Amino acid sequence: MSVDLGMPAAPPRPLARRRKSRQIMVGNVPVGGDAPVSVQSMTTTLTADVNATLQQIAELTASGCQIVRVAVPSADDAEALPIIAKKSQIPVIADIHFQPKYVFAAIDAGCAAVRVNPGNIKKFDDKVGEIAKAASDAGVPIRIGVNAGSLDKRLMEKYGKATPEALVESALWECSLFEEHGFRDIKISVKHNDPVVMIQAYRLLAEQCDYPLHLGVTEAGPAFQGTIKSAVAFGALLAEGIGDTIRVSLSAPPVEEIKVGTQILESLGLRQRGLEIVSCPSCGRAQVDVYTLAEEVTAGLEGMDVPLRVAVMGCVVNGPGEAREADLGVASGNGKGQIFVKGEVIKTVPESKIVETLIEEAMRIAEEMRDSGVASGEPTVAVAGR
Repeated sequence: MSVDLGMPAAPPRPLARRRKSRQIMVGNVPVGGDAPVSVQSMTTTLTADVNATLQQIAELTASGCQIVRVAVPSADDAEALPIIAKKSQIPVIADIHFQPKYVFAAIDAGCAAVRVNPGNIKKFDDKVGEIAKAASDAGVPIRIGVNAGSLDKRLMEKYGKATPEALVESALWECSLFEEHGFRDIKISVKHNDPVVMIQAYRLLAEQCDYPLHLGVTEAGPAFQGTIKSAVAFGALLAEGIGDTIRVSLSAPPVEEIKVGTQILESLGLRQRGLEIVSCPSCGRAQVDVYTLAEEVTAGLEGMDVPLRVAVMGCVVNGPGEAREADLGVASGNGKGQIFVKGEVIKTVPESKIVETLIEEAMRIAEEMRDSGVASGEPTVAVAGR
């Protein structure tokens, strides 16, 4: 009896059944219902600088971003929207604060959706009827984006601070105003910079409505801190089936947000894995420089678009077992490495040849996968244990 120890053909089962939500269309990307969880980011350029904004959108698109948001704080930004919405390869969401007139400008410009922050728009409630009609006529969904830092003053007075209950009440109140006009093409976010408060808010929200939910930890911080906070919060909610689209907020280039968001989804089995590097953390037993090996293999395989698991191991304790369970692996020691393919040792090479051999074999296996019709996934790297 043979046992296939390579990468499983299908991703692992989700940890929980997805929450049932209605589905909206953001351009050509379905959000909610049974649609896959999508990954978003936001441009950091001045939206009025059309060329710079489109260049950044192109970079985000290449990194796997599915929906992009652009800030519209000025008339110049609003005037740039028609060109950006037309030329972007992915749906563009206009991010509106303070000025309701830009909501109408974004709809007229052909944006795929509009994000509004009720707490930052004066007399927003008075404009809901007009916004609902314009959005409905154009088939443009609205994201009601409530933030802890800009909560409606009425709710701040009621609750004293941005509690989970306050965030949820704000979002559902605004939804009810749209519903009065028959508009339900809505998704909601209730963001907070504290993952614990954010998780509690989304759990409450998920219990009280069936709108699709956009997950985010707002002002999450620099790359390392923001990655940890987002991974913890998103992981907790997505593992419970809560969440339909995500944006990782980092004080870092937007492409980094897409890398982190994609990896979170892959780690939870919510997106097909691409390239995965499994490497040991190294210890006193290691007989090779595992750090360097892992980094050189990762660099050599950057951009690979097939679901390939590569194990880079440094000693005889876990090395052979991990290498056998990967599509491709090396168990290193005593100045040489045993190269495994699909659980079988195919050759032993000197330490100086390990990286070169792994890259050659990975390319060969990837080509075989493509020829056999294996679907490609978004390329990611997970270095275990470091």
